[in-house]
Amino acid sequence: MLNDFFTKFDNILWGVPMIVILLGAHIYMTVRTKFVQRKTLKAIKLSVTKDPDSDGDISPFQALTTALASTIGTGNIIGVGTAIALGGAGAVLWCWISGVFGIATKYAESLIAVKYRVKTRDGKMRGGAMYAIENGVSKKTGINFKWVAVLFAVFALFASFGVGCGVQTNAIAKIMDTTFNPDKTYMLHFFGMNISTVALISGVVIAICVALVIFGGIKSISRVCEKLVPLMAILYVIGCIIILSINFDVLWQTVTLICESAFSFKALGGGLAGTGIMLAARYGVARGLFSNESGMGSAPIVASAAQSRNSVRQALISSTGTFWDTVVVCLMTGLVIVSSCIKNPNIDTASVEGGELTSAAFAQIPYIGTPILVVGIVLFAFSTILGWSYYAESCVDYLFGPKGIIPYKVLFIVILLIAPITSLDIVWTMSDIFNAFMTLPNIFAMVVLAPVITKETNYYLYGNRLDEYDKTPVPFVKRRK
Repeated sequence: MLNDFFTKFDNILWGVPMIVILLGAHIYMTVRTKFVQRKTLKAIKLSVTKDPDSDGDISPFQALTTALASTIGTGNIIGVGTAIALGGAGAVLWCWISGVFGIATKYAESLIAVKYRVKTRDGKMRGGAMYAIENGVSKKTGINFKWVAVLFAVFALFASFGVGCGVQTNAIAKIMDTTFNPDKTYMLHFFGMNISTVALISGVVIAICVALVIFGGIKSISRVCEKLVPLMAILYVIGCIIILSINFDVLWQTVTLICESAFSFKALGGGLAGTGIMLAARYGVARGLFSNESGMGSAPIVASAAQSRNSVRQALISSTGTFWDTVVVCLMTGLVIVSSCIKNPNIDTASVEGGELTSAAFAQIPYIGTPILVVGIVLFAFSTILGWSYYAESCVDYLFGPKGIIPYKVLFIVILLIAPITSLDIVWTMSDIFNAFMTLPNIFAMVVLAPVITKETNYYLYGNRLDEYDKTPVPFVKRRK
């Protein structure tokens, strides 16, 4: 009953109102930044340019890859498949459109995060929506909105235990169990429960690997993500390119079907053919927003730790995260699934789940297709755990100070050990709900600070001052001794 209640609440929360709010924020920020998306190529170039003489804990590229670690995940693989299964082929185009406009939102939220970041007494940078609300919104309005900042940090902390920890390690354990223990041969019987030995071992290995990384702090996390994220993305994209090469003869038909289904005002028979513009837009936009996290306020937390000479420079770099996540990776996944379904009509798009659509597509690659997908899911989920661990660490530091960080990390590892052998339906639902609750105060901050975003953008970006140093001293945290 409890699970049913939260599921219905989640469906309402992530229904039309949230889509309107997020897509509206995307369009509003696109207008306020004068279509900052046209600067994407410049932003990509800046992302691989070091800025060692600036304040910060990690390089801009490390900040980007750490943010990408949490955004490029199972949503890119399973989420796109689910959007197509529920909304038809047209959902791919709507997912892509949400990503294009989401670049401006990711830029805006990262700008204010860096603009209002603070420095701890031991020299670490901290930032994110909580500091932008407390130090920016409160000053701008003359009203103390610290309580809203606290709510954002609490919501992000709870979300980290779900979508950033529990469900990710559970996904890894399930894919490993399905691959290496399909007949349930290796089982343990413990207090009346049947526990998969493979899932249990997976949880232990994941917990050990994560512990070795996260107890080293943001520098350790960013070094791993810097190497892991490009590797896993390249591996996955190569797999997609191979499948698209196999399906080359139906690529034009694929693009045509996606475009026609996206703007059809009536259902074309369900399944791949299309479910009408409303469902295609709903599921495409929703999955695009969920995948790239633009507007959620998560990625700006790590952007605040980057070495950057001004807020606009790092905001541009952070905006490329949405470009790579949705405009590139989600689009390729969508093309792979739709073209595979066209070429293999026996795939029943109306009755299978999203993850099964992706599996069926990768199975086209003889021998190595399924292993590539399995490795991709494992790496994507593992990197998501690392990225979210830092988001939550920053929130714990904001709420409780440095003394709360070690206990939080211990609890994080304990959840990693338990999650693989636990049913997480309600945890996943609650994570969705907390993600929505994170989004609302973050968008509130962006809207209130829109004049600041416009002013900074006009001065540094459109005034050709990206190389100029912001001389404003980074303030120290006021709340701690």
